Amino acid sequence: MALHLSWVFIFGILGNVVSFMVSLAPLPTFYLIYKKKTSEGFQSLPYVVSLFSAMLWIYYALLKKDAMFLITINTFCVFIQIFYIVTYFYYGPKKEKVVTVKLMLLFNVFGFGVIFLSTFFLTPSIRLLILGYICMAFALAVFVAPLAIVRKVIKTKSVEYMPFTLSVFLTLGAVMWFFYGLLLKDMNIAVPNILGFIFGILQMILYAVYRSHPKKTMEESDPKLQLSDHPVVVVDVAKLGSNVCSDVHVVETQGDKGNNGRDEAYNKV
Repeated sequence: MALHLSWVFIFGILGNVVSFMVSLAPLPTFYLIYKKKTSEGFQSLPYVVSLFSAMLWIYYALLKKDAMFLITINTFCVFIQIFYIVTYFYYGPKKEKVVTVKLMLLFNVFGFGVIFLSTFFLTPSIRLLILGYICMAFALAVFVAPLAIVRKVIKTKSVEYMPFTLSVFLTLGAVMWFFYGLLLKDMNIAVPNILGFIFGILQMILYAVYRSHPKKTMEESDPKLQLSDHPVVVVDVAKLGSNVCSDVHVVETQGDKGNNGRDEAYNKV
């Protein structure tokens, strides 16, 4: 038993460390926003959804009572996502501010409120079961996000928009949180990270295959894949916690050669 608990502790710590680093990935993007004094051309959706994910996992972990490492990383994720959203809102044009407020009301107020109130009056065991399924379904949905960048890499035969380092960290995070959930005998934590690991390995294989291919200009690529003049965040969010705070593959596309896009990630457990 002591050995079992020690491994839970080790994987919980490692998962927190990796997810912490992944959660800080958007900082270069917000430094760019600060320098430009505008968040126009960027999207607030990834940060709003990441905040929603972190709130769900904290609620789940508080009910479970033996998943402290989910609470620690997701609490950090809540604060860092709030920082991102506030910064985005401060530098955003009026139209983007309205969109951000609507997204916050939809996900973080209405969405979380409905889940909280619909499960609050149930017995603790039933509440935990239902909430676990909700968190797992949301995490699985978020892990599908990398398919967009995988499709782009295959069509353009270029890894220009798929940062290898980020893929490695997200894959490592999925491994850590998988074993953490497995040792806790919590499939709601373990199962989504299997998908995260598979997608992470797929991205690294594609990187190895296409890394030597010359970069293509947007005109040479499929017109449907052309990007705007500003970096656009295409979300991953998932993270079991940070995992799914992490779990977040977040991919940010680049604009023309005059704009250096930033890549980011988001979900943890």
